[in-house]
Amino acid sequence: MEPAPAPTPPFAPVPDPASDPAPTPTAGAPSSHSSTELQDFLLLQRVAQRIGSILDLDVLLEQIVDDVAETFGYNRSGILLFDEARGDLVIAAVRGWTTNYHIKGDRFKVGEGLVGWVAQTGRMHYAPDVLEDPYYVVSEPTTRSEVDIPIRSRGRFIGIFNAQHAEANAFPAHRLQLLEALAGHIGVAIENARLFERERRENERMVHDLAEARAIQTRLFPKHDPQVPGFRITGLSRPCLAVGGDWYDYIPLHSGRTGIVLGDVAGKGPGAALLMTSTRSIVRMYAEQTDSPAAVLGEVNRVLRADLPASHFVTMIYAVLDPGRRFLTIANAGHPPPILADAGGALVHQTRPEFALGISDMGYTEQELMLKGGDRLFLYSDGVVEARDGAGEEYSETRLLRFAADSAASPESLLRDVEAHADGHPLRDDLTIVMVEAA
Repeated sequence: MEPAPAPTPPFAPVPDPASDPAPTPTAGAPSSHSSTELQDFLLLQRVAQRIGSILDLDVLLEQIVDDVAETFGYNRSGILLFDEARGDLVIAAVRGWTTNYHIKGDRFKVGEGLVGWVAQTGRMHYAPDVLEDPYYVVSEPTTRSEVDIPIRSRGRFIGIFNAQHAEANAFPAHRLQLLEALAGHIGVAIENARLFERERRENERMVHDLAEARAIQTRLFPKHDPQVPGFRITGLSRPCLAVGGDWYDYIPLHSGRTGIVLGDVAGKGPGAALLMTSTRSIVRMYAEQTDSPAAVLGEVNRVLRADLPASHFVTMIYAVLDPGRRFLTIANAGHPPPILADAGGALVHQTRPEFALGISDMGYTEQELMLKGGDRLFLYSDGVVEARDGAGEEYSETRLLRFAADSAASPESLLRDVEAHADGHPLRDDLTIVMVEAA
């Protein structure tokens, strides 16, 4: 069937008392509640409760037409939804047709037949005898009475509820009222199901986007540890969400030295991950121009101060390893100072406290550290020491020093120890560890 033209104006009431069989209750219907009416009311309650608990739209509509047929005993029932894009009605669920039957997906033009008339007028239409109704178009030969009720959501027409019977005048007044009330429940249920579906699709899209962002971010981390004569360098990063603002990197320099960087963008999630990606590119660009960690941090700071939104900043520690001299040259921009461990234990290797990147135009200084055989230097983000257990107690710098003093300590074993301390409670911040060990 060709797409039907949209009614103009959509669903404007077209009062025509002379030609439109009035949707008034059947004459002579009882005014007081009989036992049959009460039973019907209780059936309506059960149907409304059942459909109100279904959030899958297709399942919901199929359940409604089944319930109407089984609960109220009508031969045929269906729900047609208004397709705003095409301006016509499409069957969303149907039960009971035997000949010339309609199936899900069939379309009807607005203004044609009983359902088309209801779509055009926006009013319930009851045909006690379809053979005498001017709007009826023969579909199922055994149908003798039919009611079509508009379904609305927040006052907006969204579809039609249809019920048919093989006997004439099979819809008494109280039953018409109940079915009209049921149409109100159907409108609410359809709106809830559509809202749930939109939220489900949005959540699926977000999960997909986060998974993609996570895959991209993972590819930015080093794919393997650098091979530096006389040293072993290992690292890892664990975001507390799908993506995070921590990162670490190894940068091979033209001089044969190796740059080791660990950064932490303020915040968590996609925003922090995006800023991390940008900062990583800036660091790599300037690291290729000089072996001076302080100079690199200074240039990165200049760029970030010009581009970063207010209240955003990046902490970073950048070290350049000279394997020939066995020296590390370190500059620190507001990052936790590294932990130096040797045969005598572990201690905080104090670096000059200087501003995080993106805050001030102050410069950065450098310190040199010689690594002897067996020395290990741990660089880490504050997510390590700030990880909390169920009682709110932090892992702390004290625990970190005690753990690092063990000669078998590594980034992997430290991560396991932090997770054991958290005891199943989620990490509140990203966690990154890099270890430089002298052979």
